[in-house]
Amino acid sequence: MIILPIQINNLFIYNFAAVLYIQNQSRFFIMNEEIINAYEVIKEGGIILYPTDTVWGIGCDATNPEAVAKIYKLKQRAETQSMIVLMNGEKMIYNVFKNIPEVAWQIWDLSDKPTTLILDDARNVAPNIIAADKSLGVRLIKEPFCYKLLERMKKPLVSTSANISGQPTPLAFKDISPEIINGVDYVVKLNQDKINGKSSTIIKLTNDSQVKVIRK
Repeated sequence: MIILPIQINNLFIYNFAAVLYIQNQSRFFIMNEEIINAYEVIKEGGIILYPTDTVWGIGCDATNPEAVAKIYKLKQRAETQSMIVLMNGEKMIYNVFKNIPEVAWQIWDLSDKPTTLILDDARNVAPNIIAADKSLGVRLIKEPFCYKLLERMKKPLVSTSANISGQPTPLAFKDISPEIINGVDYVVKLNQDKINGKSSTIIKLTNDSQVKVIRK
């Protein structure tokens, strides 16, 4: 009399595990396809609309000045208002910044929310993404889509909020204006039903380790 319920329970557990496996595999293949699609557009100098670890962003190859200029034009943003870049590890960061204050690593390690650091003396990126004082904002990213896309790109990815300059930052895909959606070369088909939350904390660091909080 005990065998049947056990068999039923085991069958239920097996079927539940199988469903979870199929769902996970499906998500993996969909994300991988979106990474490939986004990469192909970026490689050709295009701009994309994509989910990040904060709000939806507009992005491109951060080493391509023509692609960066497209984003400034779409956002109706002056090039004096520099944008930030996403990176996925030390190798990429040291390729752009020769000197990184020790406090930068401490902030990234200890921060419990996405944190953008503005660092001095950026190099090896498009000139029109670097601020007048030669600084550049960078965020180390762990969000799966962005991380894997950066692995494929092997270059920093521009990240700027998906809005016309001066307008409110959309917290969800549904809030992004048609002008932005129609103005990019590719819209990533992931997480469009999620509300991503707030923008990142922004902290400016200098090579002599002075710290200034720009946005909490």
